Amino acid sequence: MTPSFDKVRQLLKQLPGLGHRSAERIALHLLVERPARLQPVLDALAAAATSVSRCGTCGNIAEGPACQVCADPRRDRASLCVVEHVPDLMAVERSGAHRGTYHVLHGRLSPINGVGPGELNLAALEIRLKNEPFTEVVLALGNDVEAEATCHFIRETVLAAKPSAKITRIGFGLPSGSGLTFADPATLRSALEGRRDAAT
Repeated sequence: MTPSFDKVRQLLKQLPGLGHRSAERIALHLLVERPARLQPVLDALAAAATSVSRCGTCGNIAEGPACQVCADPRRDRASLCVVEHVPDLMAVERSGAHRGTYHVLHGRLSPINGVGPGELNLAALEIRLKNEPFTEVVLALGNDVEAEATCHFIRETVLAAKPSAKITRIGFGLPSGSGLTFADPATLRSALEGRRDAAT
């Protein structure tokens, strides 16, 4: 292997979901096996770097001030689904079970890793709770200890801003310790349809 190839492989390995072998395969594919595909990928990344950002309202990806969900007048503005990451939002959208809006936290509370409320997209959530007509907040986070702690914190935040709001938690169908990203649409649909009161 060459130093340049190894640098590309090491950088790819830092991306989520890519291990040593996957990073090596991608690097070989783009640099040696199908080099004609490399430039379109580089061009697309360069264009996206200047046009894609976080939605100013919910934290989803957007090309402009608002994402496609927030800009869609057909969405149910009374229902807000809170998720950890953008891939979770995409997974819920694929399930077709939620027709309201979203709020992306970009993580979850993890004191042991130095992630507190200030590191998450919670300030924007508080503003939305005060200004938008939500009657239900769906907490669509995983079911491990950190996710549960995050849900508890959000529940208290919602109750302080909207005491009458219904706060629910996605229900059955998700294996313990797992997230939403890798759940199939049918499982996610069942989890959303089986949501329960977040206090229980």
